[in-house]
Amino acid sequence: MTERLTKLSRSVDGSTVIVTGAASGMGRATAHLFADEGAKVALIDIDESGLNRVADEIRTVSDNVLCLVVDLSDRLSVERAVSHVIEHYGGLDILVNNAGFATPAAIDSDVFERVWSRSLDVMATAQAWAIRAALPGLRQSDHPRVVNIASTEAYGATRLNSAYVAAKHASVGLTRAMAVDLGKEGITVNCICPGPVHTGITQDIPEDAKQIFAARRTALRRYADPEEIAHATLSLSLPSASFITGAALVVDGGLTIRNA
Repeated sequence: MTERLTKLSRSVDGSTVIVTGAASGMGRATAHLFADEGAKVALIDIDESGLNRVADEIRTVSDNVLCLVVDLSDRLSVERAVSHVIEHYGGLDILVNNAGFATPAAIDSDVFERVWSRSLDVMATAQAWAIRAALPGLRQSDHPRVVNIASTEAYGATRLNSAYVAAKHASVGLTRAMAVDLGKEGITVNCICPGPVHTGITQDIPEDAKQIFAARRTALRRYADPEEIAHATLSLSLPSASFITGAALVVDGGLTIRNA
């Protein structure tokens, strides 16, 4: 009998995963997808009602769901939450740093300093805190994975969005640096850079404006569904994704490659 060439698993069944920003949008879709694939999921968000709603949805298919209400701008809260997940499930295999928000602010506006600080705290610094807190669990895993959610704003910029743009650039930089630092331990660190997605961040954009933008800027002429981003995250989290690290995977419907 010929020995099988394929030896690497494409299953996260039984794995433990943390998803931040899990109360809506891409985080919600990611949590659902991992639960559907048999993972034990820990949901982290500051939105308690949204978090409980997503947890109730997941419990229709899996009892392995844990909710933690956390302000990701608070380092101690992040550390306690991640440690609690590791203790509750007896380990950790996958960390998905998904939490994000976008608040337009001109640099000379009264709100700029507040928006800048919170954007960097939640979408960059908290990712580093979560990775640091996750290390005891990841180091015991046989397929340790970190996936940070950045954005195509890490490759360009939208006006009045400098805090968000800076945070997403920082997320890509953190991904690459952590991939180098943790690679010797077999911990892979990658990031997803979504383009236009139907999420809470884009929900206030009029539908006709979305259609015009997508037709003018993307190759696929549409916005993504959050689940499409979640599947990219899952792919980088698989045990078989063992030789992918430091990558920034653009999932943008062709936005960054289209000139005209």
